[in-house]
Amino acid sequence: MQKPGKLYKKLIKYAAAAIMVAVPLYPKFPFINVPGTFVAIRFEDFLIALAGLLIAPLLLRDIKKLIANDLVRAILLYLSIGLISVFTAVFVLSTVSASLGFLHWLRRVEYLIPFFVGYYAIKMNKNSYQFYVKILIVIIISLFIYGYGQKNHSWPIIITQNFEYSQGVALRYIPGAHINSTFAGHYDLAAYLVLVLPFIVVLFSTTKAFTGKIFYLVIWLLGLWLLVNTASRISLAAYIIAALISLLLIKKYRYIFVMLIVSILFVNFSSNLIARYTRIFEVTLNRISYQIDSGITVQAQGSGLPERRERSEPTPTSIPRFEDRSTNIRLDVEWPRAMRALKKNPLLGTGYSSITLATDNHYLRLLGETGLFGFFAFMLIKYRIFTRYLYNYPFKKAGKLARYFVIGLIGGSAGILINATFIDVFEASKFAINFWLFTGMALSLIRHEKSESYI
Repeated sequence: MQKPGKLYKKLIKYAAAAIMVAVPLYPKFPFINVPGTFVAIRFEDFLIALAGLLIAPLLLRDIKKLIANDLVRAILLYLSIGLISVFTAVFVLSTVSASLGFLHWLRRVEYLIPFFVGYYAIKMNKNSYQFYVKILIVIIISLFIYGYGQKNHSWPIIITQNFEYSQGVALRYIPGAHINSTFAGHYDLAAYLVLVLPFIVVLFSTTKAFTGKIFYLVIWLLGLWLLVNTASRISLAAYIIAALISLLLIKKYRYIFVMLIVSILFVNFSSNLIARYTRIFEVTLNRISYQIDSGITVQAQGSGLPERRERSEPTPTSIPRFEDRSTNIRLDVEWPRAMRALKKNPLLGTGYSSITLATDNHYLRLLGETGLFGFFAFMLIKYRIFTRYLYNYPFKKAGKLARYFVIGLIGGSAGILINATFIDVFEASKFAINFWLFTGMALSLIRHEKSESYI
């Protein structure tokens, strides 16, 4: 195969840019609905398919290097186990339909295509990362503008949280609701911000020029406003940890205090988030108080001490139930359902889509749908990625901006692993596609740190 020409290189560069822009900003309007399912073919699917066809010649050219690469082998292993799990679920366990199971497997393949698009986009266009950083800043500004419009000017909201809404029904913001901006759910938007905001924090902390520092401060605050208005408790905590890790990696210790103060102050912009955090403390304190009171009563009865009785036959009273709704849904419904699926088939699970739309814990979803094999294959991918980061750190050969991008992504990725304990982050297309795109870019930026390597 001849060396790629300039036009071909530019096509790949702009294909990555198109995915980067269109996926987070274009609402999830269905193009073709799959009957009887939540699944719909959307604009982003065509875009990724075209990008996949565009890089197919490069993948064929480098097929030997691909197969020899341990990260690529981990990706292939994960997809293979997922496919075997679907076959088992359809033809042995009868836990999913063939059409739905294979469609969900194809979604996993689709999510990983941008990883290779991002890798080649950087590899073939040496300084294109500066272009992508500018795009990222425009995206954050656009997300803020639309989110602000939703909250204050009744701009339409498109979500996919149930069958009716997934048909493209336009909703309106009501006081106390979550901000989704152009994403299909507030948790998806929150996860995206957990991934990208640490990079903006890094830029703010490292820029020396006053105007530049003010600019990045404004971008950071816009993103932070969005994050707190998603009212995702775990995402805010994950973002703080992600930003903390990024600042530690670049040794900007003084800015850790600034980041914490600014982040905590911004919580005041969301009464919904404050109420949700307050609810956690109230439920915890009430449960502790109830347990203490119950213990005192039991001790008094056991010691023979006189107790005051209003009636000779006391009327049984119901045990008070102190609960936080979202937490109880996870503990009482979603997580046990995933564990039942794991028990049914510990090695391969019960197949994609078998434990309904949400589990609110990506790790339990992996276990329930693809079993122990699928879980460890996915975690192997994460291990391979992080070992590459650690092996090449501190990225001395990369330019400053490229170095900061990678460090921000390391912190953001760590935050996402925390986020995944309460959210199915890697099942949300708008987030997952961008995560793999950025990861491919980051690994391409550091591939030459200690030796020129393929991924």
